[in-house]
Amino acid sequence: MSILFINGSPNKNGNTVRLTKKFLKDQEFKTLNLVDYKIYSYGQNFEDDQLDEVIEQMKQADTIVIGSPLYWHSMSGAIRNVLDRFYGYVDESLLQGKDMYFVFQGYAPTKEQLAAGEYTMSRFAKLYGMNYKGMIAE
Repeated sequence: MSILFINGSPNKNGNTVRLTKKFLKDQEFKTLNLVDYKIYSYGQNFEDDQLDEVIEQMKQADTIVIGSPLYWHSMSGAIRNVLDRFYGYVDESLLQGKDMYFVFQGYAPTKEQLAAGEYTMSRFAKLYGMNYKGMIAE
């Protein structure tokens, strides 16, 4: 089983990564750091956009773990940007049957912040045919 961890933090060794490693324990996984990719905002079209590279890695994985720090009461802009770009661009069956987890890390998140993250990620998983397995938060 292949696991892809999509790190939405600009910090490649920060608390989001630490919490993900704690969650995945001794399982092997590949890390995709969004900070290393050019992914433009919804509606922008540039030749050097790398969203397709991210999507290809998601297609290859059996399990997708999406991790985000809690910034300004929500998920990071890098994760939000990927979710926005999926809309109308990615076929809804592309990730069908894959398991998906959401790692949401922040300092003392409120129940409302956690609920908003949980809602967004569970809807994203459902829209693209993934099995949402839940949120890991700290």
